[in-house]
Amino acid sequence: MAALPEDLVRFEDFELDPRAYQVRRSGRTLKLERIPMEVLLLLAARRGQLVTREEIIEKLWGKDVFLDTDNAINTAIRKIRQVLRDDPEQPRFVQTVTGKGYRFIGQISEIGRPPVISAKTEVRTATGKRRWLIVAAVVTVPALAMAGYLFFHRAPKLSGKDTIVLADFANSTGDPVFDTTLRQGLAVQLEQSPFLSLISDERIQQTLKLMAKPADARLTPEVSREICERTASAAVLDGSIANLGSQYVLSLRAKNCRSGDVLYEEQVQAGRKEDVLNALSQIARRFRTRVGESLATVRSHDTSLAEATTPSLEALKAYSVGWRVSFSSGSAASLPFFQRAIEIDPDFASAYAAVGRMYGDIAESALSAKNMSKAYQLRDRASDQEKFFISLNYDLQVTGNLEKAQQTCGLWTQAYPPCVVASRAAVRWSLP
Repeated sequence: MAALPEDLVRFEDFELDPRAYQVRRSGRTLKLERIPMEVLLLLAARRGQLVTREEIIEKLWGKDVFLDTDNAINTAIRKIRQVLRDDPEQPRFVQTVTGKGYRFIGQISEIGRPPVISAKTEVRTATGKRRWLIVAAVVTVPALAMAGYLFFHRAPKLSGKDTIVLADFANSTGDPVFDTTLRQGLAVQLEQSPFLSLISDERIQQTLKLMAKPADARLTPEVSREICERTASAAVLDGSIANLGSQYVLSLRAKNCRSGDVLYEEQVQAGRKEDVLNALSQIARRFRTRVGESLATVRSHDTSLAEATTPSLEALKAYSVGWRVSFSSGSAASLPFFQRAIEIDPDFASAYAAVGRMYGDIAESALSAKNMSKAYQLRDRASDQEKFFISLNYDLQVTGNLEKAQQTCGLWTQAYPPCVVASRAAVRWSLP
């Protein structure tokens, strides 16, 4: 398959600029939403060749997708034709091959270097084009993933030294089961990454105090941005969930907390409530690859949320509330919530580990060891980070095998950079 040219492509009085991510006519930038833009870039990359609907689906959304892709493609093609003023009955640019796909038939007049855009202009253009609210066009065309060129060639947005502040999800569904739950689930997914580094909840609590805000303050995008600036972090990652009829739309956005520039933005649709956790895993995976993490580490550290925690939204909700309560009211007050998570899902390994941690905090060593033993038995139902933590504490608290505990520490730091281990695990879990 031909690669999308990096240079600006001119056809008739239109310009397609992959670097600026724009379509222009006679020098004027035309409004085109992201999915139609991705489809147009893909068609231009294969100009003169048939691009099947199946290829479009795989390039834009992947094989595992929770949305009406047929409707999404139809809408994208319609919007492309509106912008290009292309008549579907007598097309000049996009030809429909009935039952197959589409072909870009525009006559390329010139391929040249795109104009230089200043950083200030580029930021303003990017932020102006990327809207966060769910508008009518997004309702009919959810779930963007970058096309092949942007996926494989766009420069990384973050480096391994950058830290991220994770905000709360905005929940407009009216279902409280999503409150705090989606943030916790996304944290579990992203903490599997050896590349990304989230600001720990303990650090967030310390910063909230400096901001004269309560420990249970909601982490809105505005509050999170201030935390991001105070902790010298690189970006704020916030999300939302909304109803789309009987279905759900999850949105995720990363913004540079200093410039406000949008680094990443995507939506995924879940057909049922039971699919929301799978959709969250999917959008987390895409985020990791889009901001610079290698495909190799994503593949090797990518346990689905249902397998890494629990397939039960209710159990994950209780677990997430337990952590919130532990920060605001202490370990003893949080125990009923973690125990409730175990009642809902008796195989929830991380919940047993959390109970073990809380009992350890209040000097109930026997109960701590008992729950850590159970977590160890179920450790295969946890993320890689949690497996290391559980194994380490099992040997420290239960078997007393310090040599094996030391070996686990060594393996942990081989799989994850020492700074990541410290910031995500040692601090969070208060290792002895």
